Amino acid sequence: MNQYHIHVRGLVQGVGFRPCVYRLATEMGLHGYVDNSNDGVLVVLQATEEQKDCFVRALPEAAPAVATIERIDVETLPATTTYDCFEIAPSRSDGNEITRISPDIAICPECLQDRRRQPHRIDYPFINCTHCGPRFTIIKALPYDRGVTTMSDFELCDTCRREYADVSDRRFHAQPIACNRCGPVYTLRDSSGELERDYRRLVERVASTLSGGGLVALKSMGGYNLLCDADNAQAVARLRKLKGRYAKPLAVMYRDEATATDDLALTDEERRALTSWRRPIVVSHERAHHASWLNEGYRSLGALLPYMAIHYDLFEAAPRLRRMVVTSANLSGNPIVIADGEAHDQFDSQVELVVSYNREIYNRIDDSVVCEYDGLCRPVRRARGYTPEPLHNLQPTEGILAVGAEQVSSFAVGKHDDILLGQYIGELSCRENLAFFEESFSHFATLFRFTPHCVVCDLHPDYAATMWGERYAAEQHIPLYRVQHHHAHAVAVMVEYDLEGEVLALCLDGTGYGDDCTIWGGELLRCSRTRYRRLSHQPYLPMPGGDVAAREPWRMAVSLLYSLYGEAMPLPPDFVERVGADRIKLISRLIARRINTPLSSGAGRLFDAVASLLGVADYNRYQAEAPQKLEQLADESVTKVYPFDHNNPLDISWLVVAMVNDLRNGVSRGEIAMAFHNTYAAMWCAEVARQAARQKLSRVVLSGGVLQNRLLTNRLMALLRQVGLQPYLPALVPCNDAGIAVGQMAVAAAWLERSAILKTD
Repeated sequence: MNQYHIHVRGLVQGVGFRPCVYRLATEMGLHGYVDNSNDGVLVVLQATEEQKDCFVRALPEAAPAVATIERIDVETLPATTTYDCFEIAPSRSDGNEITRISPDIAICPECLQDRRRQPHRIDYPFINCTHCGPRFTIIKALPYDRGVTTMSDFELCDTCRREYADVSDRRFHAQPIACNRCGPVYTLRDSSGELERDYRRLVERVASTLSGGGLVALKSMGGYNLLCDADNAQAVARLRKLKGRYAKPLAVMYRDEATATDDLALTDEERRALTSWRRPIVVSHERAHHASWLNEGYRSLGALLPYMAIHYDLFEAAPRLRRMVVTSANLSGNPIVIADGEAHDQFDSQVELVVSYNREIYNRIDDSVVCEYDGLCRPVRRARGYTPEPLHNLQPTEGILAVGAEQVSSFAVGKHDDILLGQYIGELSCRENLAFFEESFSHFATLFRFTPHCVVCDLHPDYAATMWGERYAAEQHIPLYRVQHHHAHAVAVMVEYDLEGEVLALCLDGTGYGDDCTIWGGELLRCSRTRYRRLSHQPYLPMPGGDVAAREPWRMAVSLLYSLYGEAMPLPPDFVERVGADRIKLISRLIARRINTPLSSGAGRLFDAVASLLGVADYNRYQAEAPQKLEQLADESVTKVYPFDHNNPLDISWLVVAMVNDLRNGVSRGEIAMAFHNTYAAMWCAEVARQAARQKLSRVVLSGGVLQNRLLTNRLMALLRQVGLQPYLPALVPCNDAGIAVGQMAVAAAWLERSAILKTD
């Protein structure tokens, strides 16, 4: 009989893994113990070699569905202690190691049933088990135990304590375990200050308010949400006014999968994502467009299903409520509200009801958003249900802090060879979001025992993240490294697919500070983790008014045509009527005289220009409104590709002339929009294939916010495969700037490893 130390690493805490190990070992008649350690789960087993092998083989199959086993290490030691049984030992918190932390998990079907049959949990809204419930939002430190979560204030009743200790119970060692007698409770406050604490009456009042066209602020898993009936145009308009979000599409929570299917043409992949334990917002095509107040100008809609018990209860109490708007409770651009006092201050006089509960949200987090590209649902916004899942890196990342980019901000911290990407934060030029950035980084540093050894940031000198990184590095007296924006985009994809060596990188976005101090955004690079070379790029266009041109696409439309035609530019008559001849003339003069007209090769600016010329949008009221609506306008049945110069594929003059001619000839704008997408994809495919032959490379990574365009990306991926290339599109982190921190960290890690090797040599 030997003694084995079996070390399991991965997502093995907060998901019922220790109870699973206990049951497996007990069923096999083995002795020893299992406990949580900072870097995973340790199993000490007294067994024969055959029993040990059988146990290790059975462990992955027996693990809970949410668990992820990354590695199992087995060490044979002399048996110095004899164990009479198998038990769960107290968690250990020694050392600086860390384990993976579970994201928050939607309520499971078994818990929904328990709310109807367990006497102490009848209708209890905060029911959970080892398979579901809050995790990241309530945890303060590792290892994961109740005492280091925001559930520590709630002492277990005798019944819950017995369940917690009962190996046959699904709540065996479930840290947030609670019931009607001992757990958190909801409190409702109406606009007059009246309180309601009886849960059934509370739900009835909220359901009645929603059905009657009212607004409700509800404390959700990661922060407060604003709710209203999605089919009530007046209620939605009122909610938009309250948030200051007058145009951007709103997400909708459906009663159930069947109701969602009535409205949405869900693919199998979208259906899997919609019903998964992560419960993200899934962007899918509508079968018919009948509620323009939700998503004017779009054929797609963001949908999600209930993920907390109260969501199910509200639909049950309001039989006629098919779907409701569920959006973050905040002023436009600010972080989601988590503090009860702040919620009451902001919303008591603005909504009919504010519903809170007496458990603290420690880590604020918004809903995640996914969209299907090239057959897989990939994150557009990585937050609840995904954070803080790490990515593995080929080089050590310990002590590296990557501060990310500006508009779609996420930071990352390095631990061993993992990259821990923070949750979606928002635009850092907003003071409140910068405070959210600092708060989240502080929590990550504590939670993951992170001590920064260096900081890595973007090249752009005016990014709030860059300036913060510079200050922080100076205060901590640690080195600061700068990584070019598109190099970071490319390497983020390399990290996800464990790519080594050199690749081609197609980076399409709106803004990235270039080596030549111009604005890049339509680039083909040859790059490795340590270096890159710009092979080709989209032609530069002047940006009249600088950053203003990114907010006013009509300026880029004038720039595009003026650059090709000069004063004789053939602007569509309706464009001139909308914008005004005088303003067009003024912008033309700015371009001619090169006054405040920085150059940009950004793909996003070209999409802006085309969108404005086709009358889709002359102003971006929110980020990328014009390009997104251009995609929605496109007639997907059109296969036309405009002619272009295959010897110089990125010469966009052919494309612009063809579009202008089609406009003059009365071709439908939906056809022109689709032909533009087809041609733009074909042009880049031709350029990538040309450079691939020259560079003798076949792997192509794709990244950048423009690749959130489903039509463009699906077409590009297919075309690249047709010419024998292997494209890689990110699937774990967003292709937009939220993935930049991953690339920044991996580049810095590679630089540091190379530097260490050179010093050794």
